[in-house]
Amino acid sequence: MRVKFRVLINKQGIKQIKKAPPTVRLLLSDLISDIEEKGPIRTEWKNFSDLGKNKYHCHLNYSYVACWYYDKKADAYLVEVTYAGSRENAPY
Repeated sequence: MRVKFRVLINKQGIKQIKKAPPTVRLLLSDLISDIEEKGPIRTEWKNFSDLGKNKYHCHLNYSYVACWYYDKKADAYLVEVTYAGSRENAPY
């Protein structure tokens, strides 16, 4: 049986992605689907990197990035998207 992860987007992430173009929203949706099916470590996504302490990021396209957090101890299957916006303002 495959484990399925739950992915939540926090309020800040929702506000940011609402401002993004539809193509970026679609890419974020694809990323979330990948995380739900395969887990939080998505090395096949462009510029994926570990930001330390269970934090990760990748580029959705040249201008937009997504950042997420995975707390292994709190809930083994919960991932929170904490940022989904321009890479100039990314929190890393």
